[in-house]
Amino acid sequence: MDGEKEFFERLKGSGFKTVLSFWKLLPVLLAVLLIAAMIVQLIPQIMHSGLFGHSRTLDTLLAAVIGSVSTAQPIVSYVFGGELLKAGVHLMAVTALVVTWVTVGIVPLPAEAAALGTRFALWRNFWAFIAALLVAVMSVELLNVIQ
Repeated sequence: MDGEKEFFERLKGSGFKTVLSFWKLLPVLLAVLLIAAMIVQLIPQIMHSGLFGHSRTLDTLLAAVIGSVSTAQPIVSYVFGGELLKAGVHLMAVTALVVTWVTVGIVPLPAEAAALGTRFALWRNFWAFIAALLVAVMSVELLNVIQ
């Protein structure tokens, strides 16, 4: 009985700490959600401004930056990528956009830094960005070899 009582006391203490941590993160999370909602509204305007179509390398870097800043569900990036392909944007740029959209998070960076530490959040995002560019290049080159 003593062990069971101790277990529930520890569980209660852990639950309280969890709720307290979430409460402290709540303002940052709300700010991230508001910024994300604004950015998602800007993306169609960015696409129609004629930013893409200059060079494969420039388009890939630009798409990776846009994907890094964009925050939404991954399914949105797939639909968005399909629309970019239909518009004539190179597959490498679309791949970079989709991969960075899913793996890099500039908008949620403050929340990630608050939860996991600033240094970790910055390094994780940096390496995710580099990896996304490598994945984009290797995917397209592999498709070119196969065809």
